[in-house]
Amino acid sequence: MPEGDAVYRTAKTLRAALDGRALTRSDFRVPRYATADLRGRRVLSTESRGKHLLTRVEGGLTVHTHLRMDGSWRIHPAGRPVRGGDVIRLILANAEWQAVGVRLGMVDLLPTAREDRVVGHLGPDLLGADWDAERAAANLAREPGRTIAEALLDQRNLAGIGTIWRAETLFLARLSPWREVGAMVGAMGSVADLAELVELAHRLMESSKEGPGPVTTGDPRPGRAMWVYGRARHPCRVCGNPVSSKEIGSQPAERLVYWCRTCQQG
Repeated sequence: MPEGDAVYRTAKTLRAALDGRALTRSDFRVPRYATADLRGRRVLSTESRGKHLLTRVEGGLTVHTHLRMDGSWRIHPAGRPVRGGDVIRLILANAEWQAVGVRLGMVDLLPTAREDRVVGHLGPDLLGADWDAERAAANLAREPGRTIAEALLDQRNLAGIGTIWRAETLFLARLSPWREVGAMVGAMGSVADLAELVELAHRLMESSKEGPGPVTTGDPRPGRAMWVYGRARHPCRVCGNPVSSKEIGSQPAERLVYWCRTCQQG
């Protein structure tokens, strides 16, 4: 599933192609909205909210999409034949460009005033104007018996982080994915350690939102490759011991986590 930084870049691409232009084509290929027609309406903006995309158009309407595991938005010049068959879920086009939504996991059309129906459950957005580390930390602390790896992926706690930045954040914090959230909450109920952890995730995602790959201050690695994500059985870049990987979480929400058993004992 794409991370929040990738969705942020997708929103930026959609804005460049659609913002301020009237739609000349509106082709919803999902049964619920098969008769919807947005032609003639000007696109106002596209914003990312965690892993969700909100494309707002004139008339108080919002097109909500979610990429899920393998969805994407592809931009082509207007008039180019669209290929893809039944994997295409939505086409929005103007006189210059067409945006083709392929394998989109969610497609909704709803009043802009009711966007809360699709994103109201989300926690603070790591890349949004509403980012609030203290609130995200308080959300995490609501389930003290949960592992920190599971809690970080719960979009109700904080929105946008996925398996890549979870692995990198926990490695840099030297925390085991299996550490319980409650172990990071102070005796007086302080969530300072949790706030510091989510702020680290925020910095990592902020530094990567304009392009792929992690960026950290003073990072000595050539090309700034990943510390642990996707590196199972390869030597840890710090201690040299093999990086581990294992599924964590209960079905159907289990996800693969990568970590170094030597460096991440905290």
